[in-house]
Order: sequence, then structure tokens, then C-alpha cells
Amino acid sequence: MSQPRNRWIVQVVLALAILAFVGVSVIPIIGAFNNTPPSNQNSVSTRGSLSSADQKSKLEDEVRGYEQVLQREPENQTALKGLLRGRLELLSQKEKSEVKPADIQVVIEPLEKLAKLNPEQSEYSVLLSQAKEQIGDREGAAEAYRSILSTKPGDLKALQGMVALLIRQQRPEAAIGLLQETLSNAAQINKIQPGSLDTVAVQVLLGSVHASQKRYAQASSAYDQAIKKDPKDFRPVVAKAMLLKQQGKDADAKPFFDHAAALAPAQYKDEINKAATFSPIPNPAASPTPSLESTPK
Repeated sequence: MSQPRNRWIVQVVLALAILAFVGVSVIPIIGAFNNTPPSNQNSVSTRGSLSSADQKSKLEDEVRGYEQVLQREPENQTALKGLLRGRLELLSQKEKSEVKPADIQVVIEPLEKLAKLNPEQSEYSVLLSQAKEQIGDREGAAEAYRSILSTKPGDLKALQGMVALLIRQQRPEAAIGLLQETLSNAAQINKIQPGSLDTVAVQVLLGSVHASQKRYAQASSAYDQAIKKDPKDFRPVVAKAMLLKQQGKDADAKPFFDHAAALAPAQYKDEINKAATFSPIPNPAASPTPSLESTPK
């Protein structure tokens, strides 16, 4: 494998693994149906034995059925969720290049209703934000994130989504400012809503933004502050290890990887050990900037 390929992989691992270890993830709109509870388990198992054409036809019939229910009962949440799941499944059957704004728009409609009916469940609003961004409505996406954060300033999914949006808009300073403001208000946020803000996670996310801009000293400082705040939390430790790895400092990174693996829950140990085995990066300055966006699941 070439050195540029090695560098790219390490950068991607750095960005994705940090977000995974922070414990939050923004669900890509096309893959979201995997996280939407099916309305009928029997219909799902039946689809497994159907051809692609038959699956599509069956899904289209289900979607029409939910649409008819909603004509009579516009706020029927069972029908709204079924409609959302069906439309997302139909969307997932298309190649990415085939997806058009109109395809996303039909997903936005039930999402807007579900987000309005379930303001306490931020997942709907986060998914709505992603959908709006994918049709080019970045202001609409930002507004949806701000709506969540106005009532739940410690919501990690919304914070991560807003930060990722700002990074894609090439506004890293705005992303950093948002995270710093959140951290400065942490005590007040947790006083109003006890335990609602995971300050270590936000600190790690701040470090990852600095790392994405190759501000290694600031990233390291952010991770060090998180480690000092909770020495038993593996997340900032593995983030610090990955930052050193990103700079080609494998020898320095190894003890951090080892310590992170020792602290981490069992489900994360293999990923930490895997991240530790990548080859060093000879010239990190030539590496592409890592993205804060997670890959489809």
C-alpha cells in the first residue's frame, strides 16, 4: 500500500473513531431506516425471500397504505413512522448518484411532523437537519440544529451535527466557538438539566475540530484537559493517541493506545488495537483534512 493511501486511512480512522468513542453519531439519511423500528417484523422477514423488484413493489404498497391512513389521521405517529421507514427503504435501494432532491423531500415531510410531535426525541430533528442539508438547504439544516440546542444545549447529536455542518461550510472557527461556548456554560447547563452535558465528549469533539485543521497543539491541549477532568475515561486518551499517530509519532502514541485499551469497555478494545497498528505518517502536512462526518451504516 502506498504512503498516500496509508495517510488517508489513518486520517479517516482518526476522524471516525474519535466520534465513535465520543459516543454520538449522526445517522446518514440513506442508512437511517436501519435505525427506524419496523412496524411489522413479519413483513421484514418476508422481504428477505423476495426479489428486489418484489421488495420494491411491496414497499410501495406499504407506503401508499400509510399515506391513505395519514389523509384521515395526519398526526397518526404509527403511520408517520411507517411512512418514514418505507420511504427510507425505497431510497436506500437507489445508487447514491441516482438520489435526487425530490427523493429526499418525500422523507422530509414525515420527519418534520415527527420532529414537531416528539420535541423530546432529538433524533428526528437531527435526521431532518441532514435531509435538509442534502437538498442544499443548509440554513434549514442549521435552523433545525439550533432548535434542538436552544432547549437542549447539551445534546451531543445536535452538537456533532452542527459542528460537522460548519466544517463542511469551511467555518471551523464557528464550530470551535460553538463548542467553547458550550463548555463555558457546562456548569449552568448541568445545573438546569442535571447530567445533560457530557463535558468530556464535548472536549474531545473540540480537539477533533482542531485536529481536522492541523492545529495539533490546540488539539492536544483539548484532549489533555479532558483527560485531567476524568482520568478514567478512555475517550480523550484514545483521541490523544490518534492525534500523535496522525503526526507520525507512533512511539509516543503507543502508551496512550495501551492505556486507552486498558480503560475502554470490551466493545471498543479491538477498534483501539486496530487503530494502533496503522503505519506511521511520514508527512502529515500532505494529508487530506479528516472529516467529522460519519460513514453510512
